[in-house]
Amino acid sequence: MTHDYKRNGTTTLFAALELAEGKVIGECYARHRHQEFLKFLNRLDEEFPEDLKLHVVMDNYGTHKHPRVQRWLQRHPRFITHFIPTSSSWLNLVERWFGELTGKRIRRGVFVSVDDLKEAIAEFLAAWNTDPKPFVWTATVDSIVQKLNRCRQTLEKIKLGCTRPRMRKNKGK
Repeated sequence: MTHDYKRNGTTTLFAALELAEGKVIGECYARHRHQEFLKFLNRLDEEFPEDLKLHVVMDNYGTHKHPRVQRWLQRHPRFITHFIPTSSSWLNLVERWFGELTGKRIRRGVFVSVDDLKEAIAEFLAAWNTDPKPFVWTATVDSIVQKLNRCRQTLEKIKLGCTRPRMRKNKGK
């Protein structure tokens, strides 16, 4: 950001990626609370056929773990949840779409209000869905494991022992 950067507000975008076709369902909300997330889940419940199982990949943000959200999910067993570990957003393919949105619309724009930002997001979403492209994994398991091994070796050169599993302390002893 430059020294004269001025933030004119924010919005929360909840989005769901339909993997087979690459279509995205998204909606902006003023806040990022469990109430807004439940509204978005209800929208997904209405938009997809009842007999279709929906796999929902989420991070560990508190909104997703709220008791009301958990109760809603129990009442809607077709929603199968998958929580990804911290710092592993790359495992969630909708994050790839967020990257497209950011690189092709958000960073290129100037938004003088939240409504202006929301309008730009809606336009990008509509344009994307007129000719959606599914994302395809190109990395193999072997290439990922090799990259992790190189990373561990580099980290060990920087700080010996830093990649060893941590031992948990027994409480109560």
